[in-house]
Amino acid sequence: MNYHENEEAVSPVIGVILMVAITVILAAVIAVFVFGMAGGVQSTKVVTVTAKQIGANVTVTYQGGPDHNSVNSIEFTIYKPDGTVADLTAIGTSVTVDANEVATFAATPPAVGAVASVQAGAGSGQERVVVTAAFTDGTSQVIYDNQL
Repeated sequence: MNYHENEEAVSPVIGVILMVAITVILAAVIAVFVFGMAGGVQSTKVVTVTAKQIGANVTVTYQGGPDHNSVNSIEFTIYKPDGTVADLTAIGTSVTVDANEVATFAATPPAVGAVASVQAGAGSGQERVVVTAAFTDGTSQVIYDNQL
């Protein structure tokens, strides 16, 4: 048998090249996923309301904000302490109440300083008010969620 003392093959060089190629391809695939997903993240809009309760009446006042021009409508729901939706009765013409007991500011879009008042059942002082704003780009966002 003939043995050669230096039988180094090309295998280590090819192995290193393959490892580098796999690393580069993996990095490219991860970058596509990471940067591709970041494009779909929605930005938070900044508008605000205040709410107060006097007896059985709940008053929501629209305060506006930097994104006021993109507000399409504002609606709110009042929940009783047991978590069920309160029966609402509109007070005045600045608010409408639908069959699902969701109150909506009558003006769309509402003006800064607009006030909407509803009567919300017994008025135990434990009602939770959730206000949602709908924006012109088709998104909506909860802008107020608090227990009175």
